[in-house]
Amino acid sequence: MTIASQQADASAISPMKIYDWFDGPYPARVRIALAEKGLLPKIDFVSVNLWTGEHKEPDFLAINYSGTLPVLELKDGTLIAECTAITQYLDTLDGNPTLTGETPLEKGIIHMMTKRAEIEFLDAVSVYFHHATPGLGPKVELYQNAEWGTKMGEKAVRGMRYFDHLLKSRPFVAGDKFSMADIAVLGGMIFASLVKLPVPEDCVALKAWHAKMQERSSVQIWRAMVEQGAPKS
Repeated sequence: MTIASQQADASAISPMKIYDWFDGPYPARVRIALAEKGLLPKIDFVSVNLWTGEHKEPDFLAINYSGTLPVLELKDGTLIAECTAITQYLDTLDGNPTLTGETPLEKGIIHMMTKRAEIEFLDAVSVYFHHATPGLGPKVELYQNAEWGTKMGEKAVRGMRYFDHLLKSRPFVAGDKFSMADIAVLGGMIFASLVKLPVPEDCVALKAWHAKMQERSSVQIWRAMVEQGAPKS
């Protein structure tokens, strides 16, 4: 089924839809946020196959210039890309912004730590994947710089150590509450596992936090969605 035909089907079903791929590390962030907010039943997912390069085809680039997933589409046709932006939007829908913070201080710290999780860890793993491994294959990976990819793999490991240090003195990435920042670090851990980039043995606090995160119902729901496998169409 093409993106266009999925769009037509989705428009008659749901007030919101999300273009993503079922086990992508970045889509995982938004799916976990949706599960935290109890919003999954209000979303229709439109599959964009990363492995066949569908996210780089003209049909999808017309939806998101960056050619990245996920993308949220509202009933009026408004498109919101980027995980942080999507989560910030979704977090306000029920008037209970628990993922992005309630006070100005919470909002600032959570946004800061989310950005650090992206720059120092998750995005670094992504560059490692696309440049130091076969990535998504020759159809998608038109240019690769193995040296740069290796350097970014090293940066990702330093990021793991940074978050390990933080989590020695706090229960969650941005302080005392689970937040969008925790979800961003989870995205990094998911991606690192997919590309077999190991967490250093001495990152005890990070590993303990990660084990605790696996007990959250939102993470378990996300894992169940992944285990259902790739879409049939």
